[in-house]
Parts: sequence; C-alpha cells; structure tokens
Amino acid sequence: MSDRGSMLAQPLQAPSAGRISAYLGLLVLGAVAGLAGALVQAGWFPGGLLLALAGAAGLFLGGARAVGSRAGAVAPAAGWMIAVVVCTAGRPEGDYLFGAGAGSYLFLLGGMALAVICATLGFGRQPVGRDVRLRK
Repeated sequence: MSDRGSMLAQPLQAPSAGRISAYLGLLVLGAVAGLAGALVQAGWFPGGLLLALAGAAGLFLGGARAVGSRAGAVAPAAGWMIAVVVCTAGRPEGDYLFGAGAGSYLFLLGGMALAVICATLGFGRQPVGRDVRLRK
C-alpha cells in the first residue's frame, strides 16, 4: 500500500493554467452551442430540435471526457445556460428569439436535463496506481 493515504485526505490544489484555459474554452463553446441551438431548433422543427439537443449532449459529454472530470461537463453546460437565458430575454423593441411553442420549451428543458445527465455520467476523480484495487 501507499503511505500517502486516501485521496480524500489529500489537500486540495489549485488547477493548472492549462486546465483553467480548457474550462474557459468549454464555457465559450457551450455559449456558442446554446446560441446555435436556439437558432436551429425553431428553424427546422423537429429535426433542428433533435440536432440542437444532440450537439449540446455531445459537447457536455465530450467536455467531461476531454478534461477527465465532471467539471468538464459543467463548464459547457454553464455557458449553454447563460447563452440560452440571455436569448430568452426580450429586447426593447419587443422581439423574442424564442417563441411560445412546444419546441422552445423542449429545447430549454431538454438541454437542462441533458446537462444534468452528462455531468452525472462524467468521470469522477479516480485513484491511480497499482495498489488501489483489492487483491483477490
């Protein structure tokens, strides 16, 4: 066994600059995916809705796998959520990007559900090394 002890007993460390830049890049990609999905989902209903949700799910799960942690799914989900909330606000002229149809609500609620699912399925912190498994 290792003399370091459990991973939970180790002190927290600040993320590296590369990891922070990866999270910021995923945040921006999430915002772009949210804006593109908001435009596509109403343009080609129902295919556009499925395309927008599939793109969001791919980005969320791909971010988790690329970074190797659940935060990799949370960062693009946060960017997606910010972009979608900004798009739902009306303009002073009275224009709205989202209509009051079922497709808009499915996009909003489906995207939030996908963000939670992908963040839950994302990789958690796993110990590495030879002695982390029980021997039989």
